Amino acid sequence: MTHPASAASSRSLSYIALFAALMAVFGLIPKVDLPFGVPITLQSLGVMLAGCLLGPRRGFLAIALFLLAVALGLPLLPGGRGGLAVFVAPASGFLFGWMFGAFAAGLVMRAFAGATGKGLFAAAFLAAFVGGIGVVYAFGIMGLSLVAHMSLSQAALAVLVFIPGDLVKCGLCALLVQTVMRGLPHWRLDRD
Repeated sequence: MTHPASAASSRSLSYIALFAALMAVFGLIPKVDLPFGVPITLQSLGVMLAGCLLGPRRGFLAIALFLLAVALGLPLLPGGRGGLAVFVAPASGFLFGWMFGAFAAGLVMRAFAGATGKGLFAAAFLAAFVGGIGVVYAFGIMGLSLVAHMSLSQAALAVLVFIPGDLVKCGLCALLVQTVMRGLPHWRLDRD
């Protein structure tokens, strides 16, 4: 007989691995290169989803697992990029920010775990916005400023190009969270 704690731990590990794999799948979507070295990718949607659906700790771990695979050289970033070099490129701040963005999105989602219907959509949108835009951009701007030798204001101005697409990703994330909750009503949004 399987111990309940063991089953929960196995399920947690499965979810972490699943969302790390989802990040890899989103990496197959071609990137759009921008002149300042930070591409537009779909992987920020994976960050939002990991935080919103897995919670802060598991969302953080899913993205950390994905980044570990990238650091080990697996070509999981759009364009087949991987290895340690990507962590010193202009986009490196965004990569590090992904873990903390997922964590923040999970914290916000946990605060609204009881939301349903339009409230759930709004909560998931807010969580995706806070984690996937607010936190990730903070890290991204700092990284871009350091690596590309830009002032913080220049880096902040440069990343404004991402806002429209990332707002669409927030909406898509909220829609997917709402769909998961409808299809899997036992899914817990308040998980650790």
